[in-house]
Order: sequence, then structure tokens, then C-alpha cells
Amino acid sequence: MSTQGSDTGAGPTHGFGQATRAYAASSSRRSVRQQEAEVFRYANVALRRAQDEGGIAHSRALADLIRLWNTVIDLVSDPDNALSPELRAAIISVGLAVRRDAESAHPDIEFLLSVNENIAAGLSTLG
Repeated sequence: MSTQGSDTGAGPTHGFGQATRAYAASSSRRSVRQQEAEVFRYANVALRRAQDEGGIAHSRALADLIRLWNTVIDLVSDPDNALSPELRAAIISVGLAVRRDAESAHPDIEFLLSVNENIAAGLSTLG
């Protein structure tokens, strides 16, 4: 399936090309930090929705959150990362706490929401 070409309005990809172009245009107007903050906010939207829906939505939101924080930990663990060693260590510590809580039998969703929102706010003020 190609994401290029015309958007005919028919079939399962209706609007996909248009949505892709719109996302690319809006992304080009936001800084990388603003885009990163948006990822954490999106994770919170999924967590809040999961609280209401439960079941598979809850499991998926927690799995996505763990994947997000695994990525963050991997990125700041890279020796070539430009952040200071102290900040990198602090982010890794937060990431490990989030991961530990999200993987527990009874995750503290309010804690997870709070951490993500604080990270998003910090990224937004830096952008």
C-alpha cells in the first residue's frame, strides 16, 4: 500500500494522504521539543481513556507508556547524547520509576499522568 499518490476519497486509505500532508505541515511549524511534549501528552490521553474503558485499552496504554519510556531511557543512555550527565541520570531514574510502576500489578495512574505532564511541561518551556 502506497502513501503517495492522489487521494481519491475511495477505499480504506481515504484521507490518509491528506492527513499525512497536514501532519507534515503542522510538524514543520513546531519545534522538536514541542513535538516531544506532544508525545507525552498523547500518552496521557491514552491513559485517561484507559481508566474509563479498562480491559485491553488499559493494557495497551500501559504497554505504550512502557515503550515510550524505554525509548527515552535508551536515548539518554547514549554516550553521544548532548544532555549533561546529571540530567541524563535524573531522566533515567524517572524513567525507571515510571516503568516499574507501569509494570506493577496495580499501577498508580495518577503518578504516571503527573510524571508525563511534568515532562511535557518542561519540554514545552524549553522549546
